[in-house]
Amino acid sequence: MMKRILTVLLSLVLCAPALLAAGPRKDCIPVRDLAKDNLAFAAGERMSFVIHYKWGIINADVATASLSLEPAVLRGRDVLNARIFGQNARKFDPFFKMREDFRSWFTTDGLEPVRFTRDTKEGNWFATNDYSFDWPAMKIHAALDSKSKGKRSEQLPLTDCTFDVLSLFYYARNLDFDKVEPGRKYPLTFAIDDDICNIYFIYKGVEYKTVRGIGKIRTRRFTVKLASGEVFGDDAESAGDMWFTDDDNRLLVWFDTPIRVGHIYGRLTSFDGLKHPFTSLVEPAR
Repeated sequence: MMKRILTVLLSLVLCAPALLAAGPRKDCIPVRDLAKDNLAFAAGERMSFVIHYKWGIINADVATASLSLEPAVLRGRDVLNARIFGQNARKFDPFFKMREDFRSWFTTDGLEPVRFTRDTKEGNWFATNDYSFDWPAMKIHAALDSKSKGKRSEQLPLTDCTFDVLSLFYYARNLDFDKVEPGRKYPLTFAIDDDICNIYFIYKGVEYKTVRGIGKIRTRRFTVKLASGEVFGDDAESAGDMWFTDDDNRLLVWFDTPIRVGHIYGRLTSFDGLKHPFTSLVEPAR
């Protein structure tokens, strides 16, 4: 169950509404101008989340995740290096120890993914990914390893609107709220392991969300759904709702998803290094 919970967390947080367009990409979903100075974030930003699981008499915080963004140079280009690290609460380690470490390098202008790595340890199971994005050839060169399949190399198809899960998340935060239609389905794709996954999101509108320890926040709500058979293999498990701040930062502050057994809630617990003022905070927590 713990493995399931963190898998859902990473799939939903990292596959949040990715509203793709601009830059060299074509026929994607519109975001704001992606020049470095116009982005919703900057190097130095950090966020932390707590994941809560509820089922029957179980009602507890069970895992944490942290997101960070740092400057880097890769292949002679200035890039941003994003990382998400997730782990179960340490009190569960004797029963099931789980660590998830995802990293992505993408350009500062246009947010074009350049490299992606994954290092997952879940009990006695493991998986690693190392992607190199070859834009001239429109291929992802993937070096993969896992307990179930062993070491292998794959060539995955690359399109203008394909991302790794982390670059997709940061791209998403540059959504142009004025151009997204409520109720409309917006599809896109991301690569993970040796698969290309399909998701879509639906914009639900403005809502006010009270987040413990932060306060009452004006947000934009989205429903995110993995296409049938992708990752979870069950429509009932593939839907989730996510709330982003209604300001220039577009911070993810809350997510909510049912799973096969129980329900998962995730909440933002801390943040720093924001590029823009946190104007969506209506009433701070007391």
